[in-house]
Amino acid sequence: MDFILDTKKALPILFAVMFFVMVGFGIIIPVLPFYAEEMGASPLQLGLLMAVYSFMQLVFAPMWGRISDRIGRKPVIMIGIFGLAISFFFMAVSTQLWMLFVARIVGGFLSSANMPTVMAYVADITSEDDRGKGMGIIGAAVGLGFVFGPAIGGIFSQINLHMPFYISAISSLLTFFFVLFMLEESLSVKNRSKAGSKRTPLRKALHGPGSILFFLQLFISLSLAGLEATFAYFAAERAGLNAVQLGYIFMIMGFAGALVQGGLVGRLTKKLGEGVVIQIGIGISALGFALILFVDSFITAAIYLTVFGIGNGFIRPSVSSLLTKTANTGYGSTTGLLSSFDSLGRIIGPPLGGWLFAISIGLPYISGILLSLIAFVLFRIYSIQSKKLQLESA
Repeated sequence: MDFILDTKKALPILFAVMFFVMVGFGIIIPVLPFYAEEMGASPLQLGLLMAVYSFMQLVFAPMWGRISDRIGRKPVIMIGIFGLAISFFFMAVSTQLWMLFVARIVGGFLSSANMPTVMAYVADITSEDDRGKGMGIIGAAVGLGFVFGPAIGGIFSQINLHMPFYISAISSLLTFFFVLFMLEESLSVKNRSKAGSKRTPLRKALHGPGSILFFLQLFISLSLAGLEATFAYFAAERAGLNAVQLGYIFMIMGFAGALVQGGLVGRLTKKLGEGVVIQIGIGISALGFALILFVDSFITAAIYLTVFGIGNGFIRPSVSSLLTKTANTGYGSTTGLLSSFDSLGRIIGPPLGGWLFAISIGLPYISGILLSLIAFVLFRIYSIQSKKLQLESA
């Protein structure tokens, strides 16, 4: 296979696909709490409504990854995007709270196919040298989608609260047809047959040094989700920031993370290797958490949160790249399991962060430093075990 030609053709299409998927997802973020409250949702029910989506991703992402190993990437990506369109449309026409829950459950189940399958697609079409660059480009698309999506949602919510959901549904449907007509299949029939002939048990995917990287990603996701859940309250308390200012801060952080993933990660992983980049990312993230404790104005909040965002931007693409290089299962199985661990962190992180914040407002960020240190230690253990395994097999 000509990796360079295929990558140049497919990566811009994948970037566009994930950008529009995440724009559609981001559009509903600022609107959903008010929409659910209109239907009588209590704070607990709103929390469950947000969590059920991540729970479905936790459970079903590995399944979709394995299916993509057997039937190909393109049909599974299409299933995921069509699932988003259905869920957004159903949310738009919902009149009762139970309808919103059904829409979130169906959306979480089907859309959990998107991220692992797109990452597996990248692994299919990139050489090992360019794997980090490819994963970084997808990470940049996700980051930019989250930057523009909420802003678009806020604008259209001024018409009425149903409108952002219709916009998301139409955006997802157009993305579905874009994939149908523009994206070629990356997994050959021969490779699909190989994956189908040997079904991989979960214990095999979690066997060996590579399994440590899944837990590393879990701790990184935990720390990120805890920050996202509490920073608005922290910034309001320490610096008197309002919702509009916080929106700008998260937008700046999103742009910085996307620039790092889209441009810098590929160059650094090619030059230094994924392992070094992961450690740099963990170090910068820990520094970001420490700096956040000293936020006292809009400027310091924007700078310190951006430092954290840059560090976090280094980690996920590099972990994805390294895992697909060392995987003893199909790419889809590996990236699906990684998405599952990521979702687990996003489920546990917000309530954990809220509980720590209730004890002391700086505690979620102190715990973020500790979680970063744990992630660093895990990577060192992975590195030692990998070298030991290489020596034994030599």
